[in-house]
Amino acid sequence: MRVRSFRGYRYAIGREREISKIVAPPYDQISPEQQDALYAMSPANIVRLSFPKDDHGDGYATARATLEAWLADGVWGREASPAVYPYHQTYRVAGREVTRAGVVALGQVTEYAHGEVLPHERTHAGPKQDRMRLLEATGADTGLLFMLVADAGGALREASMPPGEPIAEARDLKGEQHRLWRLTDAAAIARVQGALAASRVIIADGHHRYETAVEYARRHPGADDKLMAFFSLDAPGLTIFPNHRLVHHVDGFSLRRLGEAARRWFEVAPLADPLGFRPTNRALGVVTADGAITLTLRPEAFDALPWPVGTSRAWRALAVSILHEGVLKPLCDVTDAKLDARTHVEYTADQAEAVRLARAGRYQAAFLIAPTTLDELQAVVRGGEVLPQKSTHFYPKLLDGLVFYRLGD
Repeated sequence: MRVRSFRGYRYAIGREREISKIVAPPYDQISPEQQDALYAMSPANIVRLSFPKDDHGDGYATARATLEAWLADGVWGREASPAVYPYHQTYRVAGREVTRAGVVALGQVTEYAHGEVLPHERTHAGPKQDRMRLLEATGADTGLLFMLVADAGGALREASMPPGEPIAEARDLKGEQHRLWRLTDAAAIARVQGALAASRVIIADGHHRYETAVEYARRHPGADDKLMAFFSLDAPGLTIFPNHRLVHHVDGFSLRRLGEAARRWFEVAPLADPLGFRPTNRALGVVTADGAITLTLRPEAFDALPWPVGTSRAWRALAVSILHEGVLKPLCDVTDAKLDARTHVEYTADQAEAVRLARAGRYQAAFLIAPTTLDELQAVVRGGEVLPQKSTHFYPKLLDGLVFYRLGD
């Protein structure tokens, strides 16, 4: 992939290093309550640009006016020289501290057919239309794409370990630490470019924004750069959580009827402790206000499931594929069209939240599944397939507001 340095826009350059008050999660991870909280943190919080409120009927125009005011007042400014930006996320998972290290740069966007960039999930039209309208209005590329790169030789990992102190650091809404460095040295930039020049990269997070950037480049020839954060597949820190399913508006749904129907392919058993349950690829949990059960796919039933034609065994072995094709579609009538429209299923990576919402009757059922592993993801993607919707939840999310780019600069 072709990558290059850029003159980033940052908050309070040279004045403030701790910037928790002005950063935000990716737009699609922000609830209305979180949006309100982020607005209250600071009049310079990046959410006002990345996910503006539509109080006056045109949130896109409001975002443009906000950006223009920030730049005119010097609240946000542009770096004096091009750079690449090492980016570290330090967080806790399973009782231990982990650091994920990568590098932020501009990457060239190309059609998937070129084979340089590999998607791993399907996308929806609505979010892409929203992102395009915001991009056309502001010209601001605020959202980092999370890109994964094979790095057996360790060149990218080495480039992501800078000397000295960071230029910016922040805590996200979950309390995890994010730090950013700036490298302007020509040799350091060349090392990053060399590490990525022959790479095929996998999109971990940001499919809608990537496809929006491709469409933007079609409309504006030459504007084919996108803000990306590149992380090594061969380094520690790539944590994937499952996206548990929260089902609603399924006609005639009951736990008893689901269990009876599922016996065609699954062993069905009571689940006494949903919070302590650890799903596997072949065993999932179902929690409702009336109780909870486990569904464990019988070995001889794997090939009997109504699999989509042409799907590989690697794709079929995913926990999310077994849930969709063995339970949600045939037993709950949650079709691909309903999944695409998001009319019957919501998602959470928090198992405790899924259990709580189902037990409270907020949803008809929570379906608890195992996470997709990196090996599973690579096997499917490098075989030319994409995973079902919301198959992965990489943790922690990359932050908006550490640095951004303006198209055409």
